[in-house]
Amino acid sequence: MSLWNATKAKVQLRLSVQRLRTLQQKKEAQAKASRRDIATLIERGKIETARIKVETIINEDIHVELLELLELYCELLLARFGLLDQNTREPDPGILEGVCSIVHAAPRTELKELHILRDILMHKYGREFSQAVMENREGCVSQRVMNKISNGTPAPALVDAYIKEIAKAYGVPWAGSGELGDPESNGEGSKEIDRDMASSSPPTEKDSAIDEKGQRTSSATPEPSKLGESKKKPSTPPAPEDEFEILSKRFAELKKR
Repeated sequence: MSLWNATKAKVQLRLSVQRLRTLQQKKEAQAKASRRDIATLIERGKIETARIKVETIINEDIHVELLELLELYCELLLARFGLLDQNTREPDPGILEGVCSIVHAAPRTELKELHILRDILMHKYGREFSQAVMENREGCVSQRVMNKISNGTPAPALVDAYIKEIAKAYGVPWAGSGELGDPESNGEGSKEIDRDMASSSPPTEKDSAIDEKGQRTSSATPEPSKLGESKKKPSTPPAPEDEFEILSKRFAELKKR
């Protein structure tokens, strides 16, 4: 067993925070691309395929929330490093939850820096303490962390909620019952979505007239070309990608139910 090295531990905490942030950003960018793909699948009427991809997105969102929690615990240990640096056989109550959560959850991540930090903490407090943490004796690990690492098949209601929000964000018709709002639009609207996201061609005169008069209602099936129009007018709402910060908050609320 190696001796405790306070300098090395502090450096590893900082490295872990940086890598956790970078990984979160990477996964969030991947999630945005996946949501665009799901919007196209919904538009094409491939609902079952969309549901499978949504389940993957839900599990990825939960994993990102785990990374966020671990980042917070690393920052907590940095802020209270004086308590961590004490020569005790068990962590001080002020850092106990953070130490236990990192030791228990680090193997569920792919971050080498976090694995090294975990080894440092396990060496400091010994095998008996580490074994108790891995078994979560007496509930020493944060319940929020335990909820994030116990991934299962998402509930159908949660899958529907995700699909509804994704369809709303990209202006795709969604009846909420596994069918498109306008069956005749299957297979064509998705091509327009792809073109609007990849190019900046000007909208048609018909589209401009509709936008200026504001004659778009919730019961009408929106024309896919309006997705490109909404990105060019300063008076219109931001592009769909910019709404995902709001969506993520809604999804977080859904997961708590």
